[in-house]
Amino acid sequence: MKNFDKKIDSYLRNFEALASLSLRFILGLAFIIYASKKFPLPPEGLVEYYDLHPMLASTVALSELFSGIIIIIAAFIKNPLGNILTRLAGLNIVLLMSSILVVAHSDWFITTKLFSSVQIFLLVSGFYFFIKGNKK
Repeated sequence: MKNFDKKIDSYLRNFEALASLSLRFILGLAFIIYASKKFPLPPEGLVEYYDLHPMLASTVALSELFSGIIIIIAAFIKNPLGNILTRLAGLNIVLLMSSILVVAHSDWFITTKLFSSVQIFLLVSGFYFFIKGNKK
């Protein structure tokens, strides 16, 4: 069993970078898609349903869009700037998702609805990149 585990580990180590890259790409794409649904600015849905000021609603939409774009692009910047951009985008995602959970889904704390929603996975993925940055 130990030999089998070592062989699998040795083989999959060649693909380790793909795990982080695929998570990054899906997270970024999700935020770009969520943001695109809020255009044109200001997003009427946020303004009317949550009674947000148009400037704040526009900031949320732009923040989602730029977080998605930056989290993807930063993967290809192989210097400290890429690492910092990844962490900042991850932090912004954490702040966005925490705010969304508190404002829009406060009735989910702590229920199965929270842990079976896409929002918790977006939050945790943002936290992952905030902590990890571009480090391998």
